[in-house]
Order: sequence, then structure tokens, then C-alpha cells
Amino acid sequence: MTAVAVLAALAGSPGLAQAQQPPRVGPLSATNDNGLPPGWRIDGKGGARELVWRAPKTVPMGDARVEFRTGNRLLGVPKPAKDGRTFRLTLEEARSTGLQDLQVTAAGRRLDAAEQAPKSAARGARVPGQAPANGVDPGRPGSYRTVSGEYDLDPIRLPGYAAPVEMRAQVVAPKGATGNRPLALFLHGRHATCYKPGSTTEEDVTGDWPCATGYKPIPSDKGYLRDQQLLASQGYVTVSISANGINAQDADAEDAGAQARSSLVRQHLARWADWSAHRSSAPAVVRQAPKADLSRVLLVGHSRGGEGVNRAAMDSLYPPPAAEDGYRGPVRWKVRGTVLIGPTIFGQNPVADVPSVTLLPGCDGDVSDLQGEDFVDGTRGISRGSALHSAVYVVGANHNYFNSEWTPGEAEAPASDDFWNDPDAPDPVCSPGAPTRLTAAQQHKAGSTYIAAAARLFVAGDDRVRPLLDGSGKRAPSADPARVLTHAVGGRRTGGFLPDAGAKVTGARLCSAIDPDPAKACLDPEATGSSPHFAWWETEKETGRGAVHLKWSAPGTAARVTPPKPLSLHGSQKLALRVFVPPNTTGTKFDVSVTDSGNRRVKLGSVRVDGLPGSTSTASYWAQELRVPLSAATRAGVDLRHVKSLELTPRSRSGQAWLMDAWGWAPGTPAVKAAALPRVDVGRTIVKEGDSGTRTYRIPVKISGHGSGQVRVYVLEPESGRAESRLVTVRPGSNAIDVPVEVKGDTAYGFDVRYDIAVKAVHHAVIGKHRGGVTAENDDPAPVVTLAPVADKVTEGETLTWRVSLDAPTTVDIWQPVRVLPVTEGTELSTKDVDAQWLHDWTGDVPDPERPLSRANLWVWLNIPQGSTSVDFVVPTVQDQLAEPTESMRVALTDYDAEPLPDKPVLTGTVLDRA
Repeated sequence: MTAVAVLAALAGSPGLAQAQQPPRVGPLSATNDNGLPPGWRIDGKGGARELVWRAPKTVPMGDARVEFRTGNRLLGVPKPAKDGRTFRLTLEEARSTGLQDLQVTAAGRRLDAAEQAPKSAARGARVPGQAPANGVDPGRPGSYRTVSGEYDLDPIRLPGYAAPVEMRAQVVAPKGATGNRPLALFLHGRHATCYKPGSTTEEDVTGDWPCATGYKPIPSDKGYLRDQQLLASQGYVTVSISANGINAQDADAEDAGAQARSSLVRQHLARWADWSAHRSSAPAVVRQAPKADLSRVLLVGHSRGGEGVNRAAMDSLYPPPAAEDGYRGPVRWKVRGTVLIGPTIFGQNPVADVPSVTLLPGCDGDVSDLQGEDFVDGTRGISRGSALHSAVYVVGANHNYFNSEWTPGEAEAPASDDFWNDPDAPDPVCSPGAPTRLTAAQQHKAGSTYIAAAARLFVAGDDRVRPLLDGSGKRAPSADPARVLTHAVGGRRTGGFLPDAGAKVTGARLCSAIDPDPAKACLDPEATGSSPHFAWWETEKETGRGAVHLKWSAPGTAARVTPPKPLSLHGSQKLALRVFVPPNTTGTKFDVSVTDSGNRRVKLGSVRVDGLPGSTSTASYWAQELRVPLSAATRAGVDLRHVKSLELTPRSRSGQAWLMDAWGWAPGTPAVKAAALPRVDVGRTIVKEGDSGTRTYRIPVKISGHGSGQVRVYVLEPESGRAESRLVTVRPGSNAIDVPVEVKGDTAYGFDVRYDIAVKAVHHAVIGKHRGGVTAENDDPAPVVTLAPVADKVTEGETLTWRVSLDAPTTVDIWQPVRVLPVTEGTELSTKDVDAQWLHDWTGDVPDPERPLSRANLWVWLNIPQGSTSVDFVVPTVQDQLAEPTESMRVALTDYDAEPLPDKPVLTGTVLDRA
């Protein structure tokens, strides 16, 4: 039988192979059929086998989720070890067969391969022009002085979290303000939790909780004090809460901690509700502050904190399952809006009926795919559509500097710039000192200004600040010199030319946002950078997310979008289009026309758009909002109640562009009322496979709330990870999502198997816990592995052979490492005594000068395919003309750290001289 093996070429001593830096160019490929590339290994014992990757250096604890992928397919989310370099994924999640083109990613960025050097096109990055100033600037301090302090309450227990979570917070409030004041609550993101005082290196920070002796908690909750002071000066009571206890434990949470963060937020809101009713029970700083008005709450979340406050807003409207919620009391508050700063959105489940502002940092090095764009795009068509959802793209901002405790020179603990800058190939957009890169102070000031803008619009109801957020192209001078661009959906938008709603497209192509097929994908794989609109989700393909891709080499050919039925733009002042063009391009021009059901066509006007500053390392294919008046249609007698098509006619010489959507727009901010919607939460059932027969289980799905809606259910095939999807109508109390799982019992050893589904809202529904399933646990013992000689005494030119055997066949591939050890007596075979090609195949090299075979770093991983019980390890020797004594080599089964197994023999093979 031919051995299928994985080679770990050791550097200096066995066990260090995983510390070797993997190749830093292009995708990693397997060394052999079904082999693993350098830096990877199979680890663990029995049913706890794991796929392991070890980084060449520490991967900082951040908000983006580290993922193992094979090509375009998600294998799973590994758990990090305490060393910050080792990541492990159980083989119930990643099957051991066919692991080709293994990749480690975080928010779309490769961690196991170097970023490509910036392309020459990116060198033309320029600072965008400054927009005209808005009439009202929310970044200016108000008239109130402030009072500040903190509270530290008894920690709380959260479901699924072993260690209690702290209830600590920073309070900043207006001093002397009368009456009840609105409340703004801040939640920081996922960051390291503890540090050694006096240290200046990130090697002395940990993800522990509670902190070890000699370490202190990193005060991430203090990172928004300047934002809090600005809001407090304007009359808001503010509180920034600590979540280190969640950050230290959320690697074990299937939802990456979203539900726990929601529970923590609502626990604090409940305390504030108590304190508003019973002032004497409040902490001192709360008694010094004005009474908080819990009917006017703004939630501000950074990174995973953004996803956390989004879930808190959802849970406040649509209660989660009690068993998974860490807060079970009444809802005594009303969330008026959310601000989400560089947020994650792993579940892709934005709350459609709560207004939101999402800040997208153009130089985000953590959540680098800017997946938070889905807090805007993902609300389209879900509910009433009256809530404004705004995206605020901040050119030159990174992820960390919105929090001063994550900012070098300001933080108590060691901190760093999250944007990965290569000094040998500086990024033309985001490297420190680039004209487009903001300083920490500039970035934080811009963040404060736009947080205050959201508070003023959503909580205070001041429509005069809306043009700063809704794509109207106005700026807040307080945020200068930052260049800030915005677009939005919702509000007073009507109609909706949506490429993903069954529209017909001519003169262009309807492209798929995340289809792995390059012919169907919206962006070329070689594109300079990426698009926030096309951030990957759980599946290889996602149904119903696309754009209209225009590409032309001469002006004049119109692209027409025809929706399934005519749309009404009645009551709108303008047509608002969200369009993006390649980064660093200038002067792209279009004529915009519409045609009604009576075939009356009118040109509404022309637009021009320039690309954002971008490089290979930025997500800068981001749609800008372009508007044309509808007055020409009215004058031409076009029936705006029945518009059947939209046309874009390129007027620049050549280029390309992508239309995300187009809407009728009118000024103003409508009142928002949340719809009564059904809520879907997917659970998980863990069962034993059994010894015989077939048992049928059903994936637990809870449908609560009110009314009916549509969701898309993705059923993930456990072997390949690919998904089949179906559209399902859900109603509370029903079993509309009925996914049976057949588990076959056997007596052969195998891995645990997960049968998972993922669910997304399509229309009139909300999704809480979006993923779950049935896990069938292996309940059979691991096979006993032995090593025995087949031909261990040969003449040079013949082949030494040992057999690795199992005492019983298994249902999965078994990987077993064998190591060549030094000879303790006599003469050892050298690297010149074995076949050169064989040696190269196993080590990737033929060492020169000659050395003993045990010093050639031979640590061989042998694969016994499922159903088989043995594989041979062969060593072809070569015949030479030298008179030599008898030579030998020693081999042994090892553990996954290359140490010989103590209960297994070390075997010796000898080679006789032919002379």
C-alpha cells in the first residue's frame, strides 16, 4: 500500500517544526496527496483529534474571527491557545480528508501568507475633496460641565461561561442638568484582558480571566471617555461598561459571544432602571448624575461590542430563549438607535427596525473586510424600512484608535496600530505618515463627532444633523481633517431597484456577491482590494446578494435594470443610487434615466464619482451615494407611480462600476415603530452515535414572537461543508424549519460529526442564534496502533520496511507520526545511504554535507485510510562501491510533539554491505 504522509521538516530538534514560518507567498498547498502544509498538523488523542495551525508569531487577540478554510470553503472556527500562536479545530468540524489549499483567515485577510505588495495603481491614492459643511455641527461641546466616576458591582453568571463576568463601568454625566436625561451606553470590543504593569511589550498581555497574580485588567471601558465627555457636555448621561470576562471566554461560544454581550448590556440597563426608580440604592457617581431617562437609550458598540449591542437591541424587542439568556427581567428601556464602530456581524442579523450608524474604518487591520456594512445592506426588505441605517466610511482610520486604551502612547497597557504595515513595502493609503492616514487624535475626534451626530438624530430627534449621516454629502467641521463619506438605506426612501430581487439586467451583468466562480463573481480575484458589500458568510455561496456590474470601453451603451414589477417613486424628491467604482479612479460619469410603464423615458441628470483611496490591503470598493432630481420626470409627464426601469449610460471613455441599489429619496426622518416579527433561534443537540441501527434526530429550532415571515435555511453537508438552501415561511410555535438528521450507529472508531444549519432573515423575521445543529459523538475507543518490522535486515540497494497497524478498522483516516531516532550503537545510516528522491519527498531537501539520517529531520506522518488497518513505512537504500560496516537506523511511533511513545518499542533496521 502506498503511504499517504505529512512531512514536518524539523529545525534543530523534533517538535519545533510547527514554529517554522510557513511560506509567505500565495496560498499554501499540501506537500503530498491529502497531506498538510508546513505549520499544520493533526493533534490530540482518541476522539479529541484536532487540526492545528501554529503561527510564526503571536496573533494579537482581536475582534475578527480566526477561521480555517480550504479554498473558498469554511472548515470551522478554531480555538486559540494561551500562547497566542496555536489554533486548534476539532475534527468533528474539519474532516481529515481532502484538506487541500488550507488557509487561515481573519475577516478575509490571510494570516498564514504575506499580503501582496501594493499594486502600482494604488500609488495614485489621493485625499478626497472636502465636502461642504453642515449647518449644525454635533462635534462641538455643549454647555454642561461634567461629573465622572465608576461603579463596580458583584459579578454575574452568564449561561455557558464558567467564570463570572464583571459588572464594572465608567460614568460621565452632565453636572447640574435638570430633568431626566437620555442614556448612552458604550460597549468595547474583543481585546486582550490582562497586562503586566510596567511592561511595554504585547508579549506581556494575556486573554486570561480573572487576571493572574502580578497582572491587572486592561481598562478597555475607559477608552471612550472623550466620547462620553462630549455627549455629557451636551446633556447625556453616559456609561461605558467592561466586558473582559466575556472576551476571555467567548472562544468557546458558538455565536462568538453575541448573546453574552447582549445579556451584559441589558443587565446594566436593568440596574440603571432600578437606580432611576430608587436613587438611594445607586452607586455614588450615579447619584451625582441626573436621573437617566430609560425611554431614550443609545447603544454604542465597538467591534464585537457592535454586534453585542445590536443583539441587545434585538433582545429588547424580541426576547431570546430563556435558557441561553443571562438577563430574564422585564424590558424597562427603549433603544432609540445604535452606533456600531468597526463591528463584526458573524450572524449577519441586523435589527431592521432600530436606526443605526455604522462607522467603517478605511484602514481597519482587524475587521478588515468591513463586514459591518451588512448592518446597512442586510436590512433591505426585512421589515417596515422606516428606520435609517447609515454607513460612515472614515478614510485613513484604523480599528483600534477609536478606543484610547487600544492606542499606543495613550493606553495603560501595551497597545499597537492594528493595520499591518510592512516597512519594506509601505501601504500607500494606510501606512503611518501617508497623506490619507489619520493620526490617533484625528481619528478619535472624528469618531466622537459621528457618535454625537447619531445621538442627536436618533435620541434628540434633531433632523438638522441627518445630512451628516444619510448620504447627503455634508461634513461636520469638528471631524476635520478626516474625510468622511456616507450612504444609507431606510428613512424616507421608497421603491428600490435591487439587483438581488429578481431584476432583469441588460447592457451589463448581474453579478453574485460571493460566488466562488470567478465568471459569476462581482470582483475579479485579482482586484486591488475588496468590497465591504461582499463580506463572506457561513456558506460557500449565499443566495440573493448581488450587484449590477457595468464595464465599458466606449461611452454610450446603457445598462438597464428592470425590476419584476414597476416601482413607485411618488413623493420622492430625488433618485438616490449607491454606486462604487475601482479605488483611485477619477472622473467616472453616467447619465441616469427612468422609463415608466407607458414607455415614457426621461433623462433625470448626470452624476460623477471618484474612487476611494485604496490598496490591496483595503476594503475600498464601497458604494457612494449619488442623487439626481426627479423634477425632470415630473415635467416630462413620466408616471412616477409606475417606473418600470432604470438606465445608467456611461459618459466617460472607459471604466467599470457596480450598482448596489437605487431608491426614491425625500428629506426628513420618519418615526420608527418596530414590527411584530417572528424570531428564530437555532439550538444544538448532542447525542451518542450508538453501536447499531439508525436513529433520527431533529435540529432544535425555536420560533417565537408574532406574525409570519420568511427565512432562508442553509443545510450544511458535514463532509464537504457545502450548503443547500431553501426558503421557509416561519410562524411562532411552528416546526417550519424541520431538518431531520439520521445518525448511524457502529462499533468502529470515528470522529464526532456535526450536522449544522444556518439561518438568515429574508422578509419580516429576525434571527437570534443563527447557527446550530446535531452533534453525533463518537462512542467507540480509538484503535491500538503498533509498529512492526516487515523487512528490517536488508542488503544495501534493498528496502527497509516497517508496518504501522491498527487492531481494528476505523471510519476515518488515522494519522500516525513515526520518527527516525539516533543510533545508540554501531554505525548509523547516512543521508547518502538512502534514495535521494525519497529523502527529498520527506524532508523537502537533500542535506549537504552528508550527515546521519537521524539529523535529517525525518518526522514522518503516515496515513491509514478509513476501512484499512495498516500502512507501510519504506526506506529505499542505495548501493555504493564503498566497503562499509553494517549500518542501522532506529524508528519509533511518537506523540504529536515528536516524542517517542513510552509504551511502544523502538525498532532497529540494519543494512548489510554488498562488498
